[in-house]
Amino acid sequence: MSAPEILSASVAPETSEPKPKVLIAGAGIGGLTLALLLHKANVPFLVLERATEIKPLGAAFVLGPSVASLLSQLGIYDEFVAMGKPQMKMNILDENLKLQFANDFSHIKDVAGTGYYSFSRPDLHQLLWRHLPRENIHLGKKIVNYDDDSEGVLVRCADGSSYRGHILVGADGAYSAVRHHMFKAIKAKRPLPVSDDVAPPFGCVCLVGQTEVLDPEDFPRLKSETCDANSVLGVKNMCTWITLTTKANTVCWMVIRFLDKESSKDDQSFRIDEWGPEATEAMCKEVRTFKVPGGKDDKVLTIGDYIDRTPKDLISKVMLEEKVYETWSSGRAVLLGDACHKMNPCGAAGAVTAMHDAAALANWISTLKFPSMTDLDQVFKEYRAERYPVAKEAFETSQMFTKMAGKSLTAVLVRASMKHVPAFLWRRILISMSASRPQVSFLPLVEDKGEVKPLHQPSLHKTLSLAKKQAFDDAFDNAVTVI
Repeated sequence: MSAPEILSASVAPETSEPKPKVLIAGAGIGGLTLALLLHKANVPFLVLERATEIKPLGAAFVLGPSVASLLSQLGIYDEFVAMGKPQMKMNILDENLKLQFANDFSHIKDVAGTGYYSFSRPDLHQLLWRHLPRENIHLGKKIVNYDDDSEGVLVRCADGSSYRGHILVGADGAYSAVRHHMFKAIKAKRPLPVSDDVAPPFGCVCLVGQTEVLDPEDFPRLKSETCDANSVLGVKNMCTWITLTTKANTVCWMVIRFLDKESSKDDQSFRIDEWGPEATEAMCKEVRTFKVPGGKDDKVLTIGDYIDRTPKDLISKVMLEEKVYETWSSGRAVLLGDACHKMNPCGAAGAVTAMHDAAALANWISTLKFPSMTDLDQVFKEYRAERYPVAKEAFETSQMFTKMAGKSLTAVLVRASMKHVPAFLWRRILISMSASRPQVSFLPLVEDKGEVKPLHQPSLHKTLSLAKKQAFDDAFDNAVTVI
């Protein structure tokens, strides 16, 4: 499938106008998306990543209409499609691999203009990485603290280095150092919102990996032109385990254990003792007998079959918090992605919301010169006003996936209702899932060919208006100069 049609051939022009320097903490999906957008907008930036090397960790993403226009504007949509496998449905199975229902995505192209594609997280990360100048990405930069004032922001790192800029973006994940220091500074002056001043509860434990390249003769579902996607709901063990085939003949797998008691969610032992290779190995042993489809001659496999075919250093276990923060910015610092909203991975909303955050924030940053604190306060308010309601809705939707597992009456009712969703209601769900399809104002706009038009995007339309006004003012000034 080719990229959506570009409506104009113009690009963000080279300009002698001063632009702010942006420091981005974190080289995850959200941070690199923002970096690439700023690169295209000719806005100076540096990415400061804590890790000393980028490991291909993580399982699978399923992305489609909600990022297609943005990737087209960035000029990487065709590469995105080439590395992905079309996903037409997601099979929902019980522990004995009996099909309960299937989420049909085959009509999403008609609704939103493009289809869904599945691929590994490392593939998406590398796609963004290779389009960025290497000199703008600094590894091994653990942020210790930062100071900001009317002139700019100074970031200090554990290795003794420091960096100056005009804006600091905390795209450094659920355990954001930027957020930590931002909140510390705010609390020295005034109270934080109550919900921001308590540790977020852990919602689930997640074990993820991607196998080595497999032989399609032994794993015949790899031969399919479309992604074989399966989600098994564990009622007794409060787990969901997911497998997806990739174009590279690998299987991305994930096991999610839901924590259903508030006391256990906030247990400090989870925060201290559940990390490192020993904890990962222990969980691998606990879940390896979980059944999965996909064997030769319909042989039942287990997650253990995939674990044994996954390099041990590429299996990761994380404790996942679920929370949307109220405070997204202060002074010259602003948060993005998991740093301000972390949600259940089952809903596949984390990467999408981070990329959408990046688009909205880049729209506003592209309009700035050397911004004052007042300028940034207004811009960050606009950014949060656009993104907070969407993040909150995505968070609440992700909670539904927690409710689908378990033995409670709520879980039983949710599973039963999902089995009998009428066609018209499923279409509405698809529309809702793909309604947000953002673009940026400083790159050529892309024609959206979906039957259902995308949601109104305030940052796009407001910054387009600002650009038109600026062009008019410049033309007027030039005319006066000539006269």
